[in-house]
Amino acid sequence: MSLIPAHGGKLINRILDLDKGSAASTAASTLRSVTLSAREQCDLEMIGIGAFSPLTGFMGREDFESVCKAMRLANGRVWPIPVVLCPPDDVTASIKEGEKLALRDDRGNLLATMTVRQKYPHDKKLEIPSVYRTEDPAHPGVAIVQKQGNTCLAGDVDVINPNYDPEFPDHRLAPARTREAFASRGWQTIAAFQTRNPIHRAHEYLTKVALEMTDGLLIHPVVGETKADDIPADVRMECYQVLIDNYYNKDRTLLTVMPLAMRYAGPREAVLHALIRKNYGVSHFIVGRDHAGVGNYYGTYDAQKIFDEFKPDEIGITPLKFEHTFYCKKTQAMASPKTTNSANEDRVILSGTKVRDLLRAGQRPPAEFSRPEVADVLIRWAKSLS
Repeated sequence: MSLIPAHGGKLINRILDLDKGSAASTAASTLRSVTLSAREQCDLEMIGIGAFSPLTGFMGREDFESVCKAMRLANGRVWPIPVVLCPPDDVTASIKEGEKLALRDDRGNLLATMTVRQKYPHDKKLEIPSVYRTEDPAHPGVAIVQKQGNTCLAGDVDVINPNYDPEFPDHRLAPARTREAFASRGWQTIAAFQTRNPIHRAHEYLTKVALEMTDGLLIHPVVGETKADDIPADVRMECYQVLIDNYYNKDRTLLTVMPLAMRYAGPREAVLHALIRKNYGVSHFIVGRDHAGVGNYYGTYDAQKIFDEFKPDEIGITPLKFEHTFYCKKTQAMASPKTTNSANEDRVILSGTKVRDLLRAGQRPPAEFSRPEVADVLIRWAKSLS
C-alpha cells in the first residue's frame, strides 16, 4: 500500500534547480519588479513546494470565479479558496499581459519570476461573501481582501528561492520530504492535526484518538501569516516540543511546520487544509470544533458539515470529525458528549482563547487545561511581555 496521491494526482514542484535558478536570477535584473504582500509570499511558497497542488501559479479569472461560486477549479476539481496575486493599483496599471515579472519579498529579495498570462478585475464583491460568509470588515480575512489591489495577475511561477529567512528550517519539510519521512517510518496511514495555538488537553485527546486508528501523527502548525493576537510561533513550537517529549510516543509522532497564510474562512478553509495535508501525504485530517474560524462568524460544526457536500473521492483524504471535548470532573479525564453522561457543571470547557485570556491576566493555565510543562513555557512567555 502506498501513500495517498497528491490532489490532482501529481505533486507539483515549481522550484527551479540550481542552474535554472541562477539563470533566472540573472535575467530577472532586467524585469519589472512586483513586491508581494505577506499573504502572497506565503502563497508563492505553498505553490512552489507543491503544498497547493495542482496549482502551478496564481489563478486566472475562470478559476477565480469558479472557486468563489462552486468551490471548484474551472476543470471541476475541488478547490475552496482563491489564490491570487493582486498588487496595488498603481503597480498593475501599466503591466501588460505577456510581460514577465520579477516577484520579490518586502525586503527586495528575488523570489520568483512570472509571465502574466492574464490580467483581470479583482471581483471582491464575489470573493468576500462567497469565501468568508460575511462582509464585515472586522473579519481578518475580509480585511485583507479589501486591502488588496483591484486587479489580479495570473500566471505560472518559476520559484528561485521561496523564502530567504524561513522560520524553523529544521522542521520546515516540503510535501515531498514529509512523504519520504512517512515512507522511511513505514507509515501508510497518517493523521494530521492543524493548529495555530499551543496544544491544550482537548487537542492532545483528539490527536491521540486519531493516532489509535492510524500509523502515525503529523502535528502540523501554521507558521505563515496569522492574527496579531495569536501566540508567537516560536513559543508555540517550544510548547509542541515539550509536549511530544513528555506525553507522546515519539516514534509515532512527527512535528513539522507549514508556511500557510491563514484566511480564517472557517468551513471553506477546513477543506483547503484537508487538501493541503493530502499533498503532504496525509490520509486522515482532524476537523474539530470551529476549525479555522474566528469570532462568531461560523457555526460550531460548519467546518465538519461542509465535507458532506463532496463525494469522498473528490476530497480523497478522510476527515476525522470530533465533537467538542472537555475535561470531565466526574471521570477525571478528557471526554466528549459521546463518552460521558456528566452534567454541564462537571465539564471544564477548554479553548485556545481561554488560555490566552488566562495568560493576559497573569494566571497559570490549570492542569485541566494544559500539561505543566506547556504551562511553564506559556507563563515564561507571558512574563517576558511585561
